[in-house]
Amino acid sequence: MILDGRAIAEDVYVELAERRKNTVSDVKLGIVVVGENPVIASFVRIKERAATRLGVTIERINLPADASQEVIIGSIQDIAMRSDGVIAQLPFPKGIDVDAVLAAVPVEKDVDALNPTIPEDKRPVHAPVALAIVELLRHAGVKISGKRTVVVGAGRLVGAPSAWLLGNLGANVSLFTLEEGSIDDIKDADIVILGTGNPGFIKPEHIREGVALIDAGTSELNKKIIGDADPACADKAGVFTPVPGGVGPVSVAMIFKNLFDLLEKRR
Repeated sequence: MILDGRAIAEDVYVELAERRKNTVSDVKLGIVVVGENPVIASFVRIKERAATRLGVTIERINLPADASQEVIIGSIQDIAMRSDGVIAQLPFPKGIDVDAVLAAVPVEKDVDALNPTIPEDKRPVHAPVALAIVELLRHAGVKISGKRTVVVGAGRLVGAPSAWLLGNLGANVSLFTLEEGSIDDIKDADIVILGTGNPGFIKPEHIREGVALIDAGTSELNKKIIGDADPACADKAGVFTPVPGGVGPVSVAMIFKNLFDLLEKRR
């Protein structure tokens, strides 16, 4: 089964549109973007389109690639004062202390759930990618509790929050990274989550027949966005998400779910 993330995201947007009717009249999402990157620009445009359909105003601050850390933090603090949610768009240019910048995002407005000063179990909302992965698995009828689950990659956007959330839902989770562990670890997994940004890294011979393979890895190769899994894995997996069109659209929808959740928590 190849999951259509765009169709699943549409179902989420229908629910969010109903919730929007019960929120304040003016909802604003602030985004701080540092430097120019075509992939980042594409991601931001997707968020802007989603905001438009939900009646959410986007306020965007664009900073040059050589902006200082102090200027970036100041911009986040500034936009947080007049927004209901804040996104510090990753990645940042080299030399920036990512943790220090993300820590400037107020927890009650942190729609990406990236503020490193807050433990996972204390966050008011969870990472959009992790929420999207759970939504996709549930949509496919994949039971999470008790399942042998391997998360490939331990990054802050995909691996770490997904491992925590799936474990909290009862999965038997292990992490495999390019530096630690063995690729053989995934051969007997019921669920495999990919998030390394290593194009085509996982081949059909690495997975078992019928596995639920959720590919949240994204890389640009020859001006195309591709995932961590060789597309041929779709023929062997029981559940497979393509890149693009799989996890990404649902993750964007979950940003706005988080935005509305945070608004409700502040009432």
